[in-house]
Amino acid sequence: MTAMTQEAPCFGIDLGGTKIEGVVIHPSSPETPLCRLRCPTEAHLGYDRIVQNLKKMCALLCDHSGLPLPARLGIGTPGVSDPATQLMKCCNTICLNGRPFQKDIEAALGIKVSLANDANCCALAEATCGAARGFETVFGVILGTGVGGGIVIHGQIVEGCHGIAGEWGQIVLDPQGPLSVYGTAGTIETFISGPALEKYYAAAAGIQRPLQEIVERVNSDLAAKATIVHLTDRFADAITIIINTLDPHVIVIGGGVGNIDELYSESTRAKIRSRIFNKTFETPLLRPLLGDSAGVFGAAMLALS
Repeated sequence: MTAMTQEAPCFGIDLGGTKIEGVVIHPSSPETPLCRLRCPTEAHLGYDRIVQNLKKMCALLCDHSGLPLPARLGIGTPGVSDPATQLMKCCNTICLNGRPFQKDIEAALGIKVSLANDANCCALAEATCGAARGFETVFGVILGTGVGGGIVIHGQIVEGCHGIAGEWGQIVLDPQGPLSVYGTAGTIETFISGPALEKYYAAAAGIQRPLQEIVERVNSDLAAKATIVHLTDRFADAITIIINTLDPHVIVIGGGVGNIDELYSESTRAKIRSRIFNKTFETPLLRPLLGDSAGVFGAAMLALS
């Protein structure tokens, strides 16, 4: 996948667990979609229904944009296609796992399809037309219900040998830590995802609260303050691994947890500075510009080759 050079509009689809979002963009102004639509995924009805609904979305995009289906379509997925088998894996939409999704979609539509993990799509969009535009190497962070990430270098997604590049949320910080949904103990995700932070607060306060309320109580609630300190401590531990390995020119932090102001504070930067293998820490920590648009915009950019 190369930088955006073609002139024809391109189609992209973000396949989520509850909704399918489609977009038509023009390469010269990708942040302004020509057409943007949503429909239910209906994953509970099985794999074949997802394929049918994706085909339906493509027809809707053609109808609303007045454009024919292009020769290549980009799709962001809630997992990855294994480079060795071409079968889907690591999908939280369970019925996709073990299925030849790319092959089946190409057969259903009669065109070529480019797939990428949804976090990679977010990183690509922010690197191309968002907060990280103009930076040589970009690490896009997803901090939300889960923890993920994507690597973009010179405008290209790095997928890796197994297709799992950027999956920093599954790195083990503490083997004695909480058990993840994948059965691994002490991963980054088990410490700083939204649900993990809510569990940390509940253990400290003896009462459950949603993350937004915890953040709002930080100046009046000792357990809330401790939760945010825990977040920034563990985030510093986790992002240091990326900095010491990849040393990206910029880090963009998306997801609901990424809205917490303290992540961008000088005190958090000082924690990171004290951990990395360098005397200074110059890497910008940026909020995303594209918000929930990033995934589908990035999917459309996959079609540009």
